Amino acid sequence: MQKIVSRLTVPATPSAPALVLRPWQTADVPALVDLIGDEAMRRWTSWDVEDAAGAGRWVRAQRRGWEAGDRFAFAVVEAADGEDAEGPGTPVGHVVLKRPLPGASSAEVGYWTAARARGRGVAPRAVRALTEWAFEAFAGEGLVRLELRHQVDNAASCRVAEKCRYGLGKVLPAAPPAFPLDGHVHVRTRES
Repeated sequence: MQKIVSRLTVPATPSAPALVLRPWQTADVPALVDLIGDEAMRRWTSWDVEDAAGAGRWVRAQRRGWEAGDRFAFAVVEAADGEDAEGPGTPVGHVVLKRPLPGASSAEVGYWTAARARGRGVAPRAVRALTEWAFEAFAGEGLVRLELRHQVDNAASCRVAEKCRYGLGKVLPAAPPAFPLDGHVHVRTRES
């Protein structure tokens, strides 16, 4: 297996700053606490952070995923005008590659974006970077398929999936209480 890189950069566009994808850090806890009242986060994700202690536990869980090699979570940081893109920055989003079975041919991609960064192309740019990284980093382990899942009524996630060339694969039936509505499974293969 090739070395797993833990920092990715996404170049700036004419209308958006560069992005840095890096592992979550303890210093990110205040930014996570700022997201506690975000109703969209609560509606569309299983994120259950209630306070600074919960945010700290969440960050530690993301770090353990890296150590275990089954969950590669990146904080998404915008590089401010003139700021060094390698600096720590304040996270505006999250992308994750979930590989519960290392060596499996498929894995799942997840993401969320903070309210202040929605509608600015952060999610599609970060998901594309994670997708390219995953197929390259795990090529030798046979990774050929990535799935992106969301509730059927989450139109924004459908748009992100489409922008990142994840085609609609199937509809999953609801499974209350955790998944009260049907879900979409979008698929991207190494060849697509």
